[in-house]
Amino acid sequence: MNHIRTSAVAIAIAIATGTINAAYAQDAVEDDNYEASGDIIVTATRSQSLASKTPVALSAVSGEQLTAAGISNPTTLAEQVPNLSIDRANGLQITIRGVSSSDGTEKGDPSAAFMVDGIYIARPQVQEVSFFDIARVEVLRGPQGTLFGRNTTAGLVNIIANKPSVSGFSGSVDATYGNYDTRQLTGVVNLPVSDNIAVRAAANYDYRDSTMIAGPAFDASLDPYKNNLSGRLSALFNFGNGSLLLRGDYSRMRGQTANILPVSNFYSNYATSGSTPIYNGADKSADDLMTFGLPFSGSLDRRNSTWGVLGDFEYDLGPVTVNYLGSYREFDRDEQGFVIVRSAGTAANDFDGSYWQTSHELRFSAGNAGPLKVQAGVYYFKEKSAIGYYIFGFTSPTPGTRGYTRGFPQDPTIAESKALFGQATYSLTDTLRVTGGVRYSHDEKSRVGFSVTCQTPACDQAGDTLAPNNAQGTFSKVTWRAGLDYDLDSRSLLYAVVSTGYKAGGFNDGCEVGTAPGCAQTRDALYYQPEELTAYEVGLKTRFADNRVRLNLSAFHYDYTNIQLSQLTQLCGGPCRVTTNAGKAKVDGVEAESVIEPYDGGKLDLSVAWLDARFTEFLLTPTDDWAGRALDRSPEWVVAAGYTHQINLANGGNIQLGARTRVSDSYQIAALGTANQFRVPSYTKTDVQVAYNAPDNRWYLQAFAKNLENSIVVTSASTGSFAYITVADPRTYGVRAGIKF
Repeated sequence: MNHIRTSAVAIAIAIATGTINAAYAQDAVEDDNYEASGDIIVTATRSQSLASKTPVALSAVSGEQLTAAGISNPTTLAEQVPNLSIDRANGLQITIRGVSSSDGTEKGDPSAAFMVDGIYIARPQVQEVSFFDIARVEVLRGPQGTLFGRNTTAGLVNIIANKPSVSGFSGSVDATYGNYDTRQLTGVVNLPVSDNIAVRAAANYDYRDSTMIAGPAFDASLDPYKNNLSGRLSALFNFGNGSLLLRGDYSRMRGQTANILPVSNFYSNYATSGSTPIYNGADKSADDLMTFGLPFSGSLDRRNSTWGVLGDFEYDLGPVTVNYLGSYREFDRDEQGFVIVRSAGTAANDFDGSYWQTSHELRFSAGNAGPLKVQAGVYYFKEKSAIGYYIFGFTSPTPGTRGYTRGFPQDPTIAESKALFGQATYSLTDTLRVTGGVRYSHDEKSRVGFSVTCQTPACDQAGDTLAPNNAQGTFSKVTWRAGLDYDLDSRSLLYAVVSTGYKAGGFNDGCEVGTAPGCAQTRDALYYQPEELTAYEVGLKTRFADNRVRLNLSAFHYDYTNIQLSQLTQLCGGPCRVTTNAGKAKVDGVEAESVIEPYDGGKLDLSVAWLDARFTEFLLTPTDDWAGRALDRSPEWVVAAGYTHQINLANGGNIQLGARTRVSDSYQIAALGTANQFRVPSYTKTDVQVAYNAPDNRWYLQAFAKNLENSIVVTSASTGSFAYITVADPRTYGVRAGIKF
């Protein structure tokens, strides 16, 4: 990877010296035409602001940019955002700047919040939503512990749908067909009811076959992997000094659940604890890597659904503006699948769960016309679930014998969070502002259930064993933010910020000794503590050369303590997920993003990310010191470059040609159950597209291909009781068309 490091350093130096010097050499020019310059309005500070004037490390991708880049779900957002990965595991696993969480169970919390229209979505299994009728996606990097709060140690991803518009009747239809029999269809209708009321309806169909290949011993259907149908209905009411947005959505998620591969497809020397897995996939074809060669016969059906409603109310009372954002959501999960047992065989499993969550935020803001801007509010969140997860044949392969059924019936699991927060920005001068914010969070968690080793899922036969999983914990924390931002000129913003993040603690399977019969866990073994992060960051956002060059620079340092790490172990009498606190870590990094428009119709975008994320104190076992080892999914260098060229036609239409490539350094993925790390080799992914846009953008036709190299990139790995690999999507290609009316 020396060529990557050399190229990255060269690009970073070129951006950080040549372009900045050009910015200061140019006379200051007042230019308020931000939209024409490619800027975008964001809500990263809980109020509308231009991305170039927001003192936060963020990336905002508009709906039009998502379509042009062929980004149709969250897993491909990393193509556009530095130091971000969103991978399929037990649901989506989000990693930002090396900070992540792998516990996707009903008691687990992510380290990066996933939001839809500002509503926190708790379960990672429901987060892989299709991007349809989207206004923009905002990715905030770094802890957002003041204004957003819950589980934002790493940052957050916020998907914001289009609102209804009273400006006129409109609509659109978009369709995609690609390899793996990919079929996507989206329809949108916007209808003004009066001068102050509008409704908007959007529907999406998303179908795709599996990218896995069934080997001769695999006797089950893999297709379709995804067969989803979603709808969203919104109503907007404008009244004088306020507005009310009401929105409801529903998604039916069907398909086959298989998305894991044997470790042996990619690695050798991985089964022994403390060994160093050796990557052996470099000389294998993509088909060989993607082939599931172990035997399995059984159902892989996914029959999930989710729905929710939200209300977003805003009213200007004069000196104070009041905002209320509330929601209620449900998720029903019904899945059959399998696990890979020590990479030697498979065991069928069954998951049946129901979840509901509600959240409410009341926020007050003041001072839009003066030097002091203040916002303060209260927040409440509650989630409740009942699940039953069973593995068949893991301990005993014979039906009707003790140990044939290994299960985890839990009912209920409850998480409740309350918070008070406030943040103020004061303009010391016309160009210099100081910001301070604080949030108090109080979290309560509890669970009642069992870990069972039985003859059947009913677990009512002689000799069956039920080990109680009863625990409850309370956690509180004050997080804060302090920052300065300064306008170097009308187009350049310099900022510095110190911020903190917090994620509540929790509990493992079992119950504390002495609390009930059969309880044998010590308190230290049963509970784990909150993780905390303090971030120091400086950044520059600037535009120059008549807005033809835009540049964002940031440098950061994290102090990260009590890191919550999860692993599959046998400590609970069978396979279960145990979370413990690692000691400390430090994360240092530099990010540079630039968009250059050298001529009308041409656009070059460049990004360079350097990251050094490592444990500084971590005794995995009393004799196994991991200090100095890298955090998961934290490549040292990632370089991306894209170019778009537009050819204007005489009829008023245009042809757009685009290409983008992303080069990633190698990185590590920990398998804590066997005390080793899997090295994911460096890789390159290149995307290309060509599109015709009719006059006035009335319709378009696009051909695209993603991951031309067909790089099969490992995204998670596990060894021990369960041994498996998950990977990102291989090469995809297809055509897309759309019409507006």
